[in-house]
Amino acid sequence: MLQDNGFIKDKRLFLLDIDGTVCIGQRLIDGTREFLKAVKNSGGQFAFITNNSTRSIEDYILSFQKLGVMTDYTNFVTASFATVQYLKKHYDGKLIYVMGTKSLIRELKKNKIHVTTDCMDEDIACVLVSYDNQLTYEKIQDTCQVLSTCKVDYLATNLDYVCPIEFGYVPDCGAICQMLEHAVKRKPIYLGKPGTAMVDYALKLNHFSREETLVVGDRLYTDILCGHNAGVETALVLTGEATREEGEACEYGPDYIFRSIEELYKAWL
Repeated sequence: MLQDNGFIKDKRLFLLDIDGTVCIGQRLIDGTREFLKAVKNSGGQFAFITNNSTRSIEDYILSFQKLGVMTDYTNFVTASFATVQYLKKHYDGKLIYVMGTKSLIRELKKNKIHVTTDCMDEDIACVLVSYDNQLTYEKIQDTCQVLSTCKVDYLATNLDYVCPIEFGYVPDCGAICQMLEHAVKRKPIYLGKPGTAMVDYALKLNHFSREETLVVGDRLYTDILCGHNAGVETALVLTGEATREEGEACEYGPDYIFRSIEELYKAWL
């Protein structure tokens, strides 16, 4: 059941999706800059919890700086982070074959994950697939070869099927994995949202209560379900994938629905 928008004034920690929520491609959605500044000035905090693993945190900091939003490492908990934590726990010291961007591979190596992109390596323990905007058919073929010919585990950074950009949508990690599934007859274990690792870590970092926290996103099956799973209230914005009708009909639907981050900001003031 949707909550009265007035209750949103009590929120102090905002956990925000990026694509479709505060940005469309390289464009900042109206009201975002003002909202984030007001949150900080009030003594609150914001953190971006994104399933987009194409960029490292350093990349995101620079990207937001160009958009006039100053951030640091404490403002980001990414799918790459969730992936690193999972790999360290379950595959420490083992070789991971990665189909992903150069930025993701750098992030994994920086965190001491043993990584390869060579499908002929004999010691591969696990395949990791991510949203890859540098994808080539050679990468697809090599990944299919590993999954088809080797006894390896299979992970993916995130479940998202599409990523919003300026003209509409492009296939995200979930769609890439569906394509691979037709070839290799295997499904991955998905990391990132709707799992709760990013929310749990953001709460640990910021020391706000779950009651003071709001997860904000444009996608029901990742963003909103993540908040639901974590026991945190959620707000759906209609600048991305989901519609108001879908939000109202969803069994784990959001606590609040806003046309955009700007409308949320005005309700919070």
